[in-house]
Parts: sequence; C-alpha cells; structure tokens
Amino acid sequence: MRPGLSAELWLVQAGIFVNMLGYGAVLPFEIIYLHNGRGFSLAVAGLVTGTITGAAVVSAPLTGPVVDRFGPRRSTAVAGVILAAGYTGLAFARTPAMAFAAAALAGAGNGALNPGQSTLLAALAPPDRRHRAAAVSRVATNAGIGLGGALGGLVAARGLPGFVLLFLANAVTYLIYVAVLVAVVREPPRPERSAGGYRQVLRDGAFLRLAAANLAVIAVGWGAFTWLLPPFAHAAIGLPTGPIGLLLAANAVTVVLVQVPVARLAEGRRRVRLMALAAIIFTACSLLVIAAGAVAPGPAYALLLAVCVAVGAGECFYTATLMPLTAELAPEGLRGRYMAALGFSWWAGLAIAPALGGPLLSRSPAAVFTVAAAASAAAGVALLRLEPRLPARARRTPRPGYQGGPARTGS
Repeated sequence: MRPGLSAELWLVQAGIFVNMLGYGAVLPFEIIYLHNGRGFSLAVAGLVTGTITGAAVVSAPLTGPVVDRFGPRRSTAVAGVILAAGYTGLAFARTPAMAFAAAALAGAGNGALNPGQSTLLAALAPPDRRHRAAAVSRVATNAGIGLGGALGGLVAARGLPGFVLLFLANAVTYLIYVAVLVAVVREPPRPERSAGGYRQVLRDGAFLRLAAANLAVIAVGWGAFTWLLPPFAHAAIGLPTGPIGLLLAANAVTVVLVQVPVARLAEGRRRVRLMALAAIIFTACSLLVIAAGAVAPGPAYALLLAVCVAVGAGECFYTATLMPLTAELAPEGLRGRYMAALGFSWWAGLAIAPALGGPLLSRSPAAVFTVAAAASAAAGVALLRLEPRLPARARRTPRPGYQGGPARTGS
C-alpha cells in the first residue's frame, strides 16, 4: 500500500487534503446557503452555483499557456489565491450581483487549479510513479470532501453564521494550500517552450479522441451519479435525504479504500482497457439505476448502494490512468496546455450532466439513465479504438523501477 512518493509529493498531497476538506464542507450547502441564508430564489441560487462551473469551463483552457510559461507551482498558487477571494466574496454576498461576481471568481480559480495541480504532480513524480501520485491525490480529494461534508453539516446547522463560517474556512484552506506550495515545494524545471501552442494540441488526434471520450465518461460517472442520482432516488423511489447521503458517502469511502490498490493493479496493464472497463461499469450502473426505479424501496436502496460502490471502483480504474496517459502524450513544453484541455473536457462534462439531465429528469427519470448508459458505452468503445493510435510507450502503465519501457506482462 506504500506508493513510494517523495516527501515533497506527500506535502502537496497533504495540501490537497486540507484544500478539499474546506471545499467539501461548502459543496453540499451552496444552494441552501444562498436560498435560506441570503434569501435568493432557488432559480437565482442555482444560477449562481452554475456560474462556478461555467467559469471553470472558460478558464481551464486559458490556464494552459500560463502553466507552460510560469510553471505549475506558481500557477496553482495563484489559482488558490483566486479561489480564496471568490469564496470570501460568497461568504459576504448580500445581493445576487455580489454573489454572481464572487462565483465567477471562484469558478475561474477552480478551472485554473486543476491544470496547474495536475501538471505539478506529473512534473514532481517520476514517469513510473505518476499513476501512484494520481491515486494518492484522488484519495486525498475524496477523504477531504467526505470528512468536510460531515463537518460542514454540523456547522451549517447554526444557520447564517454557520454558513458564513464555512465559506470563510474554505477560503482559509485554499490559503493553507498556497502556503505549502510557496514555502516547501520547489518549482519544477521548466522545459523549453514548444512551438505551436494549442494548434499542436489540436493536431494531436489521439489526445483529442481521449478528451472527447473523457467528456462523456465524466458526464456520466461524475455528473449523472453525483447530481442526478440523488433527485432520482428521492422522486422516483421515495428515499429520504438521510439514506441518500449515505449513498454518496459509500461512493467516497470506496474511492478512499480502493484507489491505491487499483493503481498497483494497473501496473504493467493496458491503460485504455482499464479506462474502458470503467465506462462499462458506468453503463451497467446506469441500467441498474433504471431497474431500481421499478422495484420496491427496500430492494431499490440495496441496488443503489451497490451502484454507488461500483461507480466508486469505476472511478478508481479511470483516474489511475487518465492523468499519467495525458502526461505521456504531452510534449514537456506543452504539458500545461494538455492538462488544461483535459480540464476543459472534465468541467464541460460536469456542466452537461445537470444542464441537460435536470430538465429530462422531470419528464422521464428512466430516460436520463438510458442516455447515460448509451453515452458511457459509446465512450468505452471509443477508448478501446484509441489504443492503436497511442505511442507504444504510452499504452501500458509502467512498473516502478522498470527500465527500458513499460512491462509487457498483464492484459
């Protein structure tokens, strides 16, 4: 279970955990805070929350050139400061205009944080350990969000003062992360800048196929099962909010327990096959959700609990290979742009799920997960067809310490 990371990488992972602890504390309560605490209508509160995701979609690709020019550590630190400013603004937003401005700032920071952070992890970790660094990052993220959500619920029970405290505490966690980056993490050597910029990224057919498949996988595995499954469980099955919260907790616990072992399992194996396996899991889980809507509440809850555990395992198979594969495809001087383009597809997938699935959910809950099953199945096929287009060196996850290329054992 020991991933063999450097002390510097462990410090970054600790910063990610603290960062996600604050983010997890506010994430479930953003709309509740704006509606109940500030008196905004539900429509306005939803639009403010959507602005965070929308701004992230816009800012992610703009961050790529900044990361390549100024380095991932500086870029990530600046993104953390922007996020701290945005969530501080949300804590004191008394009018919709103030809330929209703060949400746009927070979203811009969110979109900028992921490319810089992913590039930093890829630069600090040796190529044969990038998958392990990515796995530990996912554990830190899910553990932070899960624990933060539990603590946030206790603080939010205090009403408006509690909500304000949560948003300010989230801003402080971003600044703690920035302090870790600035004080104890070195800026990785910047390679020579590659000519072409995003034009070269857009000419990389293999990466574009990966990004397109990623959009569909994220829309289903992270978007539909996070934002659409809870209202489906409440409206179509009649589950109360308490058991629904336990479903999401089961997903987070699964990721925390399974991610690092899955990263070890991936060593020596074909990357796209593991990613396609995740897409197949999401397809099967979408069909199980539909089946849950047709049975009694007791069996339906058991089915949904199994779904959330399986989705967590699918997430582990997918993320164990996504970032390392992107880093392998990217020329070093363009790695920031590649990570930013991947971040764009990630945020776009997250935005698509509630934007398109929400209206459809009110008309036909089963149709939402039928579309999700079709989308993830198509993404799985696309991933399997991607492998012949990949460079030979990028097709398998390397074994740590292996010399002369990835191991040829495994499937």
